[in-house]
Amino acid sequence: FEVLKRAAVLGLITRNSRSLCFAGTHGKTTTSSMAAHILKSGSFGCNAFLGGEMLNYGTNFLLAPQSAYSVIEADEFDRSFHHLTPSVAVITATDPDHLDIYGTEEAYLESFARFTELIRPDGALIIHENLKLKPRPQDGVRVYTYSRDSGDFHAGYVRRANGTITFDLITPRGIIRNINLGVPVEVNIENAVAAAAAICLTDAWEPEVVREAISSYRGTKRRFETHLKEDNGAGRVIIDDYAHHPEEVRKSIESVKAIYPGRKLTVAFQPHLYSRTRDFAPEFADALSGADSLVLLDIYPAREEPIEGVSSEIIFDKVRCEDKILINKEKLVETLKNRNFDILLTLGAGDINTFIPAIIENLD
Repeated sequence: FEVLKRAAVLGLITRNSRSLCFAGTHGKTTTSSMAAHILKSGSFGCNAFLGGEMLNYGTNFLLAPQSAYSVIEADEFDRSFHHLTPSVAVITATDPDHLDIYGTEEAYLESFARFTELIRPDGALIIHENLKLKPRPQDGVRVYTYSRDSGDFHAGYVRRANGTITFDLITPRGIIRNINLGVPVEVNIENAVAAAAAICLTDAWEPEVVREAISSYRGTKRRFETHLKEDNGAGRVIIDDYAHHPEEVRKSIESVKAIYPGRKLTVAFQPHLYSRTRDFAPEFADALSGADSLVLLDIYPAREEPIEGVSSEIIFDKVRCEDKILINKEKLVETLKNRNFDILLTLGAGDINTFIPAIIENLD
């Protein structure tokens, strides 16, 4: 048997299919999952290899041997995405991360620039506006921009009413009007634009399918996943999100506040990795200061050994939120039971989500 890393196998798949590859510090799981759902909902189908479990299908893998299309979540960790040969590449964000691998922001950006060199000469690059990245695509690669409000692909006439979000999708191939966002979170407007943009540049473009699929998309496990919604949202609410980078934490908090304006937001955050906590402690503290109440847990080490002088306290001390508490995870359920929260947002890439069933079970 020849044993290969998963990244190498994905590289083989991209060389033998029309591959849509989604990269970025954050947003890649949702955008790739949305794109896979759109293609699967249409007449072209797709094979998909994703970083999160799609709630529509209960899996992170879709198999369609008859389809020429594959959707790949292109992970920058350990430079895995350098194995790929995209037909269409999407880059959602380049905020520095994984500095335990890259060392500096410059090296991180260079890795993304190298990724853009791998796009097929007859392919396309779709990049979020205003990134620091300077792409280096080969001659023949078409380059497009996107964002929520501007770029070659963007949203127009965004409407919000009774917990729903509706918008028009503006593309070089025309406008798709009145798209209802299946997961009505502000950041998903932009995610839907990116997902649809990738498909727009292929032969699989079916506007009516795009509209219906974005509406029927249920989300990805641990990506802004609602676990409790009492009285249709008028009572207590529990939302879990995989956010583990400062910008992801900030956007997640802002999204909850936009959905439930005027409600008290309690955030329970579990930092992920000693190195990430060390590298971004001030940024984490600033993002978490947007909470009305903060429950900060000890660091989830994952693959790392402890680093001297690095603990959750270096975040906690800088958080401006006055109602804050620092605990170990074993005390989370009892702490939340006694705090009588209104809206609870659990954040982190560790195991904080495993406590949610007990949190719900212990509610008064």
